[in-house]
Amino acid sequence: MQPDMKDDLTKILTYHVVAGRLTAADIASQAQANGGTATLETVQGEELKVAAGPNDTWVITDAKGGKSTITQADVAQSNGVVHVVDAVLMP
Repeated sequence: MQPDMKDDLTKILTYHVVAGRLTAADIASQAQANGGTATLETVQGEELKVAAGPNDTWVITDAKGGKSTITQADVAQSNGVVHVVDAVLMP
């Protein structure tokens, strides 16, 4: 893999990670406290916006304005909590 492609892949992958163990309830509390939208800083350094969507879903908006829906929340892992999304988030 070429160095710049590796850097791009690293940016995309780390854009999908937020430090800490944030559950869906934690995200909902942050959103409620901030007018309906939680702003999360990724390990990559940019932000994601998370807001309630239709039919009790949560929608993530990435830095490019792309949208992704959390399809499965609170998947506990030894190194954190995973929220499965239906699209790639782009920094």
